[in-house]
Amino acid sequence: MFKVLESAVPIACWSCSIGHNDSTLFCPHCSKIQPPPGGDYFSVFSLEPKLNLDLPALEQEFHRLSRRLHPDRFARAEDIEKQWSLADTALLNDAYRTLKDPLRRTEYLLKLEGAEIGEEFSGKGRKDPSRVPADLLEEVFDLNLQLEEMRMARNMGESDPVLKASLTEAEKKFDGLVEAVDHDLRIEWKLWDEGDEAARKASEKRMVAMIDRRRYLSNLVRDVTEILGA
Repeated sequence: MFKVLESAVPIACWSCSIGHNDSTLFCPHCSKIQPPPGGDYFSVFSLEPKLNLDLPALEQEFHRLSRRLHPDRFARAEDIEKQWSLADTALLNDAYRTLKDPLRRTEYLLKLEGAEIGEEFSGKGRKDPSRVPADLLEEVFDLNLQLEEMRMARNMGESDPVLKASLTEAEKKFDGLVEAVDHDLRIEWKLWDEGDEAARKASEKRMVAMIDRRRYLSNLVRDVTEILGA
C-alpha cells in the first residue's frame, strides 16, 4: 500500500481552490490534473523516502498514473492542462526509472540526504589510479597490464589465447565483486530504513563508499568486456 504523505504547506487547487498536498499529480477533491509538483521522486508516488520498496506496487501505481495522464484524456481539456499532462508524464517516467532501479534509487536517496555521490565526485567514471580500492591494488595493476598487452596484440593483428583466457577469468572475478557490493548494499538498505539519525548517517557513509567501489569495478568489467568483444 502507498502511504499518502501530507505536505507541510498545502496549496490550493487551481480548479476547486481547495488546499491539497503539493506533491500530488491530481487534486484529491475535484480530480483535476495539477502542474508538475515540487518535492522528490518518492513524493510523486506518495512514498516515504525508503530504500526497500514494494516494486510490484510501484509498477502498478506507475501504470495507474500513466493511464490518468495519457494525452487522449485531455483531448478536450484546456491548453494548460494538456501541457501539464505532458510535463507530469515526463516527471512520472523519470521518477519511475529512478526508483525501480536499485542502484539509481540508492544514489538518488543519498543525494537527497546531501551525500556527495556520482561521477561528478569520482573522476567522471574514469579509473583514477588514486582511487583504486586498497584491497585490489595488485590485481588492478596486473589487469591494466593485460589490457594493454591485448590492445597491442590486436593492433598488430595477433591473437593470444592465454591472455584472452586470463582476461575472461578476471572478468568473471570482478563481476562477482560487483555482485558482492550489491549484496552488501541491500543489507545497508534495511539499516538505513529502520535506523535513527545516527545509524542512518553511519549507513550513508558506508553506502557512499560501496557505490564508489561498485562504479570502479563496473568500469573495469566494461573495459575487459570491450577488449574481449573487439
